Amino acid sequence: MRKRLRIFFIVITLFLVQINVMAQLPSVTLKDMNGKTVQTDTLSNGGRPIIIDFFATWCKPCNRELTSISEVYEEWQEETGVKLIAVSIDQAQNINKVRPLVEQHSWPYEVLLDPNSDFKRALGIQMIPYVLIVDGEGNIVYRHNGYTDGAEEELIEKVRELVSK
Repeated sequence: MRKRLRIFFIVITLFLVQINVMAQLPSVTLKDMNGKTVQTDTLSNGGRPIIIDFFATWCKPCNRELTSISEVYEEWQEETGVKLIAVSIDQAQNINKVRPLVEQHSWPYEVLLDPNSDFKRALGIQMIPYVLIVDGEGNIVYRHNGYTDGAEEELIEKVRELVSK
């Protein structure tokens, strides 16, 4: 009986983890750096994957991650068609620091502003940097918290796996 109960709980846990990973993007209204309104549940890339990277101007690991990815981003796009959307969680009083940082590093990404952390909170994100991969149907298929040098290799491997399916 204990063995059956243990197997039952393992199956339920795996099912719940799968639901969490395969969740759809929540509907939150954000703005891009030009003030254009964007609905997060409509983010798309023509059926190809999207990487969503949460960052802040004051977060050194976030900035290292986005800079490292920018060095190989063009190759990633050519190979997989992936698009990266960087989401700043800088609060309203610091939002004016986002554009200078993006321009200083020449980040080629679409940048969205989440000054109240509504999108971050809707996804249950506690700490940054935080990266999601969304498949061509809008399902969240991968989540990763934190950054260490070279972690972008794991990220592109996950994207490659996704596009090869």
